[in-house]
Amino acid sequence: MYSEGHKRKFLVVVDETPECESALAFAASRAQRTKGQLALLYVIEPEGEAMHWLGVEDVAREEGQTKAKAVFRLFGRKLKTMGFEDLVPEEIVREGIKSEEITSLIEEDEDIGVLVLGASKDPSGPGPLVSSLAGGRLAGVFPTPITVVPGHLSTDEILALA
Repeated sequence: MYSEGHKRKFLVVVDETPECESALAFAASRAQRTKGQLALLYVIEPEGEAMHWLGVEDVAREEGQTKAKAVFRLFGRKLKTMGFEDLVPEEIVREGIKSEEITSLIEEDEDIGVLVLGASKDPSGPGPLVSSLAGGRLAGVFPTPITVVPGHLSTDEILALA
């Protein structure tokens, strides 16, 4: 499936939700065990309709880029703490609606083989991203397999399963 010189990528959408760490642990372990690559995606979502006013859009974009860099640094430290010192993730920043940007990226990058999402432990549901991608209208036509990591698992349990 993957041409010579290509590695299967495990894509994790990173943000500030607690379930991201579960997805990160699983994807990093799978990437390392299969000699694949880890890709981290941060999506800067639009704030609203009035963003075009007086350079507000540019300021918001710059703040989004700064936040993305901070999130990547945080997840880089988490990878090292989990024992993945040698795993250097690809860091991708996109702007737009999160579900649309995820789908577009997967369609554009043929090396992305699996989308890994962490499910929330919240009893109200697995979270908006899991609900919309794995359980919503896109579930049957999504361009790649989706792995959903249960939010109640410890990092050690996730690493054992991966």
